[in-house]
Amino acid sequence: MNHPAQEYDWPACAGCDRPLWETELGRHACRPCEDKTLRRLRELPGLFAQLNTTASLMRGARKVGAATSGSRVPPIPPRLEVLSLVAAGGVAVRLRDIEDAWRAALGWTVAPWRGSPAQAVPEHTKFLINNLPWAVDDYESIGQDIEDLRRLHAECTAALTGERRPGRVNIGLCPVTDGETGDRCNTQLTASAASPRIQCGNCETEWPDMAAWRDLRRQQEAATEHGAAA
Repeated sequence: MNHPAQEYDWPACAGCDRPLWETELGRHACRPCEDKTLRRLRELPGLFAQLNTTASLMRGARKVGAATSGSRVPPIPPRLEVLSLVAAGGVAVRLRDIEDAWRAALGWTVAPWRGSPAQAVPEHTKFLINNLPWAVDDYESIGQDIEDLRRLHAECTAALTGERRPGRVNIGLCPVTDGETGDRCNTQLTASAASPRIQCGNCETEWPDMAAWRDLRRQQEAATEHGAAA
């Protein structure tokens, strides 16, 4: 008795769902997706550096090369999408999470780059660039990482070009320490462009205005430095 031949399911790219070319068979992602991801990774350190400079100006930092008259740069209305990308929990952590997943798949130790975001971003992108050929060939979850990197690159680009996004954004973890246990709260904080008020949903600590926002930023940076030194 003859049985109808089963229809062959041609492999598709994990990043864009396009059927793979014959020369791409055996890979998880197509070469165009690899090329686009490589370009985005190469551009991310420069985008982050621009965002970090913008965030510094928002915090009232003196302009580089400005006359030393003793005056400070006038406050710039906060761009929460910019600040959330350069804060703890922003670009650096999102790149680190991808690197850690790749290292786990390779059987390597976790990413060692635990300094400030400005120090870590170039190191994370360097690792991902160097190991992208392996990932598109052998890492089954590469499709999600391609999408995450595409989204991260788009967010950085939109923040620099001034495109506004409604709703709330993540601005890093709550740095408040419990007075009895010494444990840090570490709850993800969010903020809205409609109000400068920030409140932790766990410990209920509140930062009601921009002066308090600057204190929060300093506390987050100190917590990150303490974690890196631990």
